[in-house]
Amino acid sequence: MAPRAGPAGQTRLTAAEFDAQYRRLASRAAWAAGGRGALEALTPARVLAATREVSTGRTVSLAAPVETQAGPDNPEPARHRMNGRPEERATDGLDFAMDRFAMNVHGDADSHIDALCHVIYDGTLHGGVPASSVTSRGATELSIEAAHDGIVGRGVLLDIPRTRGVAWLEPGDHVTTDDLTAAETAEHVRVSEGDLLFVRVGHRRRRAELGAWHAARARADLHPSALEFLADRRVAVLGGDGNNDTAPSSTEGVDFPVHVLAVHAMGLHLLDYLQFEDLAPACEAEGRWSFLCVIAPLRLPDATGSPVNPIAVL
Repeated sequence: MAPRAGPAGQTRLTAAEFDAQYRRLASRAAWAAGGRGALEALTPARVLAATREVSTGRTVSLAAPVETQAGPDNPEPARHRMNGRPEERATDGLDFAMDRFAMNVHGDADSHIDALCHVIYDGTLHGGVPASSVTSRGATELSIEAAHDGIVGRGVLLDIPRTRGVAWLEPGDHVTTDDLTAAETAEHVRVSEGDLLFVRVGHRRRRAELGAWHAARARADLHPSALEFLADRRVAVLGGDGNNDTAPSSTEGVDFPVHVLAVHAMGLHLLDYLQFEDLAPACEAEGRWSFLCVIAPLRLPDATGSPVNPIAVL
């Protein structure tokens, strides 16, 4: 049965269709069933090969600045407090300015990485690990500590608005497999096994030019069917400048189908709300859309994710 068309002409999955896709992708991702999930694809040989992507040595951040002001998409902004009042301290001798931060890691504004324990679906985590392994004290299995040595590999940016000839995708729009393959063709690049795949929808540019909006209610991103592309290429990581899931959801009864398929079924660490407005023009200028990428989550042994600042090295 073909998926039904949604209100914007996009395909909408029924619960049965989603369940079939989930089972299909989970069976295809059996090689990523361990505690590190799809990061197992990042073998030393692939990391070494990724270093050959470097030609100019230019470095570019893929993260947005951490925000401390509330907005429609960020009702719980990070809290930044100075310890004491540095301006009142003595001017003679040694002193230190110190501060502290507190933040909601999985919000809709700040760049972050999702660990494999982040998505609970039908009472389990990725690989059938019981959801009870996540308690009020933290995650005892599949935490972000699985990436404590960092994530290093060949990054590939697929710029969907560039391929479509628009500045950004409007909220509610979907990225399909056809979009991903069209971007490959336009950029003369091919996503390969073990790659760190980054998909630009223009979320950050739209936000910068039009202002923040309630992104939890309306945002553009991947259609669940596009996860077949990721399974075909056996990518190691997925990152986007939005949430990776569209809103409203394209799937009956599942609010975050891409998160369920990517994290829970396929064992992919997801990076949400990155920014590619520096990387995309750099790739355009150099005429290549692949690069060495280094992702270093904080060492948070029991956490479901971490703030993150991925670095592309061109």
